[in-house]
Amino acid sequence: MSLRSRLKSGEACPPIPFFGIPYNGTGGQSHCLLDLWDCPAFQDSAPAGFKKRNFVVPLGLLAKTLGFMIVRSTVAKCSFTILLIILAFGWSPAQIQNRPSQLGMLRNQQSLTTSVGLTVVDGKPYYLFNLTPELSFGKLGIGLDLNIRVGEDGKIRKEDFNEAYDYLRVLRYVRWAHKRDPLYVRAGSLDYARLGHGSIMYMYRNSPSYEQRKIGVEFDVDGGKYGFESVYSDIAGAGVLGLRPYFRPLKGTSAGDIPILGGLEIGATYAADFHERAKPDRSTLVIFGFDVGLPLLSLPSLHSTLYSDYTKIVDYGSGVSAGVDLNFTGLGFATLNAKYERRFMGDQFLPSYFDAFYEMERYVPYNDPLALTGRLDKVAKLETAKKTDGYYGELWLSILGTFNVIGGYYSPVGIENAGILHVELETGNVLPGIVLIGGYDKKNVGPVFKVDNNSLLYAQVGYKPLPYFLVSVVYQWTFIENKDEFGIVRGYVPQKRIEPKVGFVFNF
Repeated sequence: MSLRSRLKSGEACPPIPFFGIPYNGTGGQSHCLLDLWDCPAFQDSAPAGFKKRNFVVPLGLLAKTLGFMIVRSTVAKCSFTILLIILAFGWSPAQIQNRPSQLGMLRNQQSLTTSVGLTVVDGKPYYLFNLTPELSFGKLGIGLDLNIRVGEDGKIRKEDFNEAYDYLRVLRYVRWAHKRDPLYVRAGSLDYARLGHGSIMYMYRNSPSYEQRKIGVEFDVDGGKYGFESVYSDIAGAGVLGLRPYFRPLKGTSAGDIPILGGLEIGATYAADFHERAKPDRSTLVIFGFDVGLPLLSLPSLHSTLYSDYTKIVDYGSGVSAGVDLNFTGLGFATLNAKYERRFMGDQFLPSYFDAFYEMERYVPYNDPLALTGRLDKVAKLETAKKTDGYYGELWLSILGTFNVIGGYYSPVGIENAGILHVELETGNVLPGIVLIGGYDKKNVGPVFKVDNNSLLYAQVGYKPLPYFLVSVVYQWTFIENKDEFGIVRGYVPQKRIEPKVGFVFNF
């Protein structure tokens, strides 16, 4: 008897792989095994090798949670299964936390998302109950991220709430205004934090995974003539501190009206990691720098700045960078931001030392899977870094504030497989009914689309049959702490997370 016939008759099903994870189904329509055989859209468009085959996705746990049988809905069967196929075979997009993103800074609307589904964490399934409201009241914004995962034994996943700090992490962020506003404050997860032009801190994330989310703080003030930027990564312990005071010496004077020169900005940066693992001798790692910027153009629809930075890592090397950035809003419906930077680095120097991977790379001992052979922590890389130069380019395109794409790449000259890539995508309402959101960070770039120990990945693919109803799959590749029997962190190991779910989204 064929698998399709066995499904319809309710006979027990054989083990079926789900994204490489064995799962034993137990037969019966109520277990919601989605069968592509009955999907006309798939049969019309599928390659010949897939036709007349059953491609089945086990979602029995999800069906039990929802309390109704999605399998009886042809629309749900076809659309949800096709989305799973797209994720598995066609689109390779990186949690923040749930979604760390520069793009989130563009939003100023209130939304409430609640969903139920199934989470597969390192091969183990959990029922998922999720609540993620994001509320804005003028300049005040609040975001929560509550995830309850229940195992097959009926118990809540202990890793999610095994410390008092875990309950505080339900608060994803509280913010006032946005970066570059006269007053900006944010507490919670730090999503791609930066100081100045980014020569010391750029794309920094204070949380390497959902389990290790930290509560950090950003506090910026721009008073016109004077101002400062500040970052602290973890209010519960020793972490990364960054301060950048700056001033515009000609602002408010008669020379302030001189084109280009009148907007001169001079800044100084101090950054330090007070964590005990920042250096092998357990001392504090300190970096300082100086920067200068000149606004080449300052028009209502076009703004461009020429800048140069000098950076010194105490007890190690130094580097210099020079670049230009561009912001263009002249098309009305679209905004374009671009950045190009030339970097000159001496021995024992790494640009943008505090980056998206820093919390994971800070300490990697010999026996950690990431180390393979020998030390690969951040300071070890710093000690062996050779004099070189390189290029950095970045492009950010936003259409109608809904379709957004960001791409950035650093390429050192003459060194293979040493590039750093950052990509973000959000389609908004451009594709009717389709939701595509993703972020991808990769260092030591060789094969770009190979997700490995050099990668951080978040991807969500979804379908909205109704404006308020979302069927989606989330895939994340992050890192979690590897602790010994005494609870001491010995490094980080990769963690893969898959979440098929249905939810309700309300924007108001």
